[in-house]
Amino acid sequence: MSTSSPKTLRVLIVDDHAVARRGISAYLEVLEDIEAIGQAVDGQDALEQLAELDTYGNLPDVVLLDLMMPRMDGMTAMQEIRRKHPGVKVVVLTSFGEMERMNTMMQLGASGYLLKDAGALDVAAAIRAAARDEVFIDTSMAKKFTLQMSAPSVGMSSLTERERAVLRLVATGKSNREIAKELFISERTARTHVSNMLGKLNLTSRTQAALMAVNAGLVAPTT
Repeated sequence: MSTSSPKTLRVLIVDDHAVARRGISAYLEVLEDIEAIGQAVDGQDALEQLAELDTYGNLPDVVLLDLMMPRMDGMTAMQEIRRKHPGVKVVVLTSFGEMERMNTMMQLGASGYLLKDAGALDVAAAIRAAARDEVFIDTSMAKKFTLQMSAPSVGMSSLTERERAVLRLVATGKSNREIAKELFISERTARTHVSNMLGKLNLTSRTQAALMAVNAGLVAPTT
């Protein structure tokens, strides 16, 4: 019985520094399951290339996106990519390690957040995770998030049993509608539970809630 070879993941590299683009591209060239299909010098260039690729049905699976670039920065480009090409995953690769910036990008739909000092293996892991509809966050950023959540056990202890159940479901990627169906409640009630849970934990996004659930041992981390 023959088995088909795994799909090669196609990546567009977006960075205004030629050295960074070439370095990432050179690393990806040695991987069997990932290939760089192009390089863009800023967000505007990326959108123009994506529009052309879309015309021929050759969109990349993942865009590696820098944040600080001329003409069009990464945040603006991210919003446009998600609006025009929702099937394309975006992994942020930046030198900025502020939690607020990371949270903003994740809320806009990023599938990963890496710092530029991340190892080559992490870059490849983030690309593969994005292709699997998973989230990959730089180890140092994940540690910052954990430290930021002061006394997480106190926050967890404030949750009702129903809110803890909602947190587990949020951590597994369930939507409000799916949570409602799972818990036999209305979607409006599910939305209220999610809002209350985030408020008690002092969180602003479902991604943050998922990370906290993993750190608290409520759900197993994705591999």
